[in-house]
Amino acid sequence: MTLTATRPATAVVKPPVKARRGSFRWPLWVLLALVSVITVSPFFVMFVVALSPPGEPTLPVQWPESLSLDTIVDLLSSSGFAGWTVNTVIYALVSVLITLLTASMAGYAFAKKRFPGRDTMMWAFLATLMVPSQATLIPMFVLISNLGGVDTFWGLIVPTLANSQAVFLMRQFIRDLPDELFEAAKVDGASEWRVYWQIVIPLIRPILATLGVFVFLWHWNDFLWPLVMAQSDEMRTLTVGLASMRTEGSSLAVLMASAALSVLPCLLVFALLQRYLVNSITMTGLK
Repeated sequence: MTLTATRPATAVVKPPVKARRGSFRWPLWVLLALVSVITVSPFFVMFVVALSPPGEPTLPVQWPESLSLDTIVDLLSSSGFAGWTVNTVIYALVSVLITLLTASMAGYAFAKKRFPGRDTMMWAFLATLMVPSQATLIPMFVLISNLGGVDTFWGLIVPTLANSQAVFLMRQFIRDLPDELFEAAKVDGASEWRVYWQIVIPLIRPILATLGVFVFLWHWNDFLWPLVMAQSDEMRTLTVGLASMRTEGSSLAVLMASAALSVLPCLLVFALLQRYLVNSITMTGLK
């Protein structure tokens, strides 16, 4: 009887799953880094030109010999730019507060209340999105002008408060809130205002922050309506003021400094409310 030695089979060792996945990630990282550089480069050039002394060569021709804050300081000390900034802050913040209040109330009514013609009214309200704002610009100006709203804050703010997108967004978010909360509040004798203020508002804070960012950016960067309504230099907003500076022949450094200062509040608002934006996206995905 002869014994034959059998050769042990060699096991095939597969690389870990994480290692295999990691080998395919570096092209994605390179692509994301390239896209980030392309996205940030115009802002970088804008800030460098804003910090360059007027009249000296700067980007994109060559790197400036020195950087200073003289242009920005002179711009901030000018009464025109400061007044435009105050007007824009009032226009944006007041519009955000009133839009969030009215949109959340309307969204709560359309989502949780039953009344005749509710769905018809909602779809009719959404149908206004198909009408371009340019088509209603002249009739709205004539109406506000007849009411004496030209060169006033209320004439600048009131026509922009009817935001059907905001109402629809609030309605869709509030619809997913459990009805048991509202029924329990009614059993405890809570009034409609108390239900709205103590139940609805705390639960919709993420979507309020998200909508607030969108409305703020829209009003901060709005140009056409302030151009029509603000006919005096004292009522101009930043966008209209920057356009007037360009027509008046201001230097490139002054224009870039003005643009850089106008961008900073938008970045600040986004940085402060970024946590709420992420929460709203996460909650929307879970729903």
